[in-house]
Amino acid sequence: MRPSLTLTLALAAALLVGCTGSGGTATTSPAPLGDIGAGLQGPSGLAASVYATGLANVSALAVDADGRLWAATASYSDTGADAVYRIGSPGAAPTQVISGIHMPLGLAWVGDTLYVSSAGRIEAYSGLGGAAFATVRTVVTLPAGAGEVNGLAVAADGRLVFGVSAPCNACTTTSTTDAAVLSVLPDGTGLQVVASGIRAPVGLAYVPGTTDLLVTMNQRDDLGEATPGDWLSIVRPGQKWGFPDCYGQGGTVCSGVPAPLAVLDPHAAVSGVAVVAGSLGPTIGTSALVAEWTTGKVMRVALTVRDGATTAASASGSAVSTFLSGLKQPVPVITAPDGALLVGDWGTGTVYRVAAVSAASAMPG
Repeated sequence: MRPSLTLTLALAAALLVGCTGSGGTATTSPAPLGDIGAGLQGPSGLAASVYATGLANVSALAVDADGRLWAATASYSDTGADAVYRIGSPGAAPTQVISGIHMPLGLAWVGDTLYVSSAGRIEAYSGLGGAAFATVRTVVTLPAGAGEVNGLAVAADGRLVFGVSAPCNACTTTSTTDAAVLSVLPDGTGLQVVASGIRAPVGLAYVPGTTDLLVTMNQRDDLGEATPGDWLSIVRPGQKWGFPDCYGQGGTVCSGVPAPLAVLDPHAAVSGVAVVAGSLGPTIGTSALVAEWTTGKVMRVALTVRDGATTAASASGSAVSTFLSGLKQPVPVITAPDGALLVGDWGTGTVYRVAAVSAASAMPG
């Protein structure tokens, strides 16, 4: 799936069992999970259904202005045979629209243009007619040898925001665009480094009603049980997160480094993140939902938003709990226009829809 993080995933699979990490984890649920349908376990009051199948190695999701779901697929290694598909309605067969693409890990619609982040670049596709785009242009090209280009988000000012991993586990990077969160205008001008020193910024999402950018971060995987849990963090302009010297171990080397919003499972290969704001019922409330590739779970980080500022909070004393289990290797998670959660399982090629029971019968299409 990720050429620059192949070592991450291989070691994660080997080291997860029995590893607590120096940062600790919080994988218990505020209430027992139960069967919510489609083979998934989740909190009561939710219902899961299968939205789409046949999307082997699904890596990114987005919804266009007409409510149609788009999905990218990215195999574990780059063969140049990855693709982007359109799913016209729930249960419909995916239609391949873009082919021969390399490791697409981010999708975002801005108006009638689809932006796709892939190996070393971001491209814009426009002029959709039938099952093909009339025009494709390159928005960003990164230097040769750049790290993996990960998820995409659209800021309130219209800028495209994306993460680029380090091309290594613990090296000192030579390019300012590696191990960083970047932003660029949709026309490709004004490329900026938002924050640096982040080994692997993967999933990105804004908290509604704020300018707070949530980013999932994969930790180093060459430290065995000394590796802390992966992070969910709020990333702000100008921050320096300390890679490769600081990896959450504390001490002088981490002086001045921002703290994460939440610590998740170690060696989890955290991927996509989505924010729900009450659409899944009052028990879930406002929460960040984070996919963990290795554990097969979607984690919940309870959020409090007050006066435009986001914090992690929970009445039970722990902000982190298991939200969904029963998946194989989840990667993309997004909120649909109707407030449901869409989860892509990279390992099975299935996209699931999770909604409040009262909304489950109102599936679009």
